[in-house]
Amino acid sequence: MKDWRMNCPGSIRSLATRRAFLQQSNAGFGLLALCGMTASAGTVTTPLVARAKRIIFCFMDGGPSHVDTFDYKPMLKKHQGQPIGSRWVSKKSQSDANRVWFGCPWEFKQRGQSGLWVSELFPHIAEVADKLCVVRSMVGELPLHGQSNLLLHTGRSIGTAPSIGAWISYGLGTQNANLPAYVLLNNDWVPNGGMENFGSSFLPANHQATMLRAKGVPVDNIAPFDKPSVQRRKLDLLSELDLEFAQTTSAPQAIESMIANYETAFRMQTSVPELADISKEPEYIHKLYGTDSNDEHQRYYASQALRARRLVEAGVRFIEITCPSFDGNNSPWDQHGQLKLLHEKNARVTEQSVAALIKDLDQRGLLDETIVLWAGEMGRTPHTGAINENAGRDHHVSGFSIFLAGGGFKPGIAYGQTDEFGANAIENPMSVHDLHATILRQMGIDHEELTFRYGGRDHRLTDVHGRVVDELLS
Repeated sequence: MKDWRMNCPGSIRSLATRRAFLQQSNAGFGLLALCGMTASAGTVTTPLVARAKRIIFCFMDGGPSHVDTFDYKPMLKKHQGQPIGSRWVSKKSQSDANRVWFGCPWEFKQRGQSGLWVSELFPHIAEVADKLCVVRSMVGELPLHGQSNLLLHTGRSIGTAPSIGAWISYGLGTQNANLPAYVLLNNDWVPNGGMENFGSSFLPANHQATMLRAKGVPVDNIAPFDKPSVQRRKLDLLSELDLEFAQTTSAPQAIESMIANYETAFRMQTSVPELADISKEPEYIHKLYGTDSNDEHQRYYASQALRARRLVEAGVRFIEITCPSFDGNNSPWDQHGQLKLLHEKNARVTEQSVAALIKDLDQRGLLDETIVLWAGEMGRTPHTGAINENAGRDHHVSGFSIFLAGGGFKPGIAYGQTDEFGANAIENPMSVHDLHATILRQMGIDHEELTFRYGGRDHRLTDVHGRVVDELLS
């Protein structure tokens, strides 16, 4: 990694110690990345104007069905039960010519003033249709959960790269020195692809996600055993010893990241318990999100969604919420069978809280500067093996839907299109790399400039791919 200090303000070099630098840089290395992005051959370029300051990623793990949510395909019902034929067999779908078309079990309606098509599966999200920027032409790479999860999070189907949350933390740092820049609101299990979905890989370790659990104590050992003054002395001694050791190594960044993590953990002891405690929120907010639900899985998800809004208010840059698993499946939306029963369960658990999050951010004046991303790693086939009460849909990456809200994305629009059966993206196909590039743009980052040198070359979230989809931006 090149010496970042050569391109940074002179005052940085005047800091007395490495520890002083770590304490004064808000426990992040955002300044390092900023210097790399704005300096080229000794000249400073004009940075992009950020439309969004933070992002909440509502990860619908398992792959919600696009043709049952946001991509209305009346031809499916018209041809339900008929063989799909060889023309529609996709190399990227788990399908064969003996399968039959499967119509949507729910009714679609045009919603709001925008007229966006939204299924009755999502009655609460339908209420905020005019806030949504729906992409109906997403395309993936492999119809496998682990690889698709990693692609969505890291831009690589094989992983071994930092997550988008880690890149944003690295590029922008934290807005609140008492909290990490990247927080994972997990629902007590690990999705396919593992914790690598939320890791920092070759970026400094302080950019990986800090996890807050839905059940029980949000973070282990968050309550201090010693008085703050005693803890402070212990941390000072530990930092001093670690910095001495770092000066003897050829790669001191890992040690410095560890020290930064210690410092952040120390400050989190006063902030996290208060932020995680939603009990003092007014009753109407609890009803809005659904934390008073009789369904325990909905209560857990609603609590995490409400915490997400509180973290946004506290200045956390990147927040991700995973779905709870109610049947032991670590891909909750993965309905190869019992589509109607289990998609309705997943919708009941999550969609009220997602809609509440959009409404709540909007009424607080925070939606314009906060991106809400709703996405699974794939869609589902518009066909099935046989039509019966146990009918389901399989993995599908040739065309599926996601939505964004806030953060300068155009509200009340649908971008892209699949064919008449929802099998393939035929208009404005959009890759995960395009999605990442566009999100970074709204955060004020050029995806081609945010790089980190590792293994002999400069790496970036979008690798050598990606374009900013200007049609999505207001």
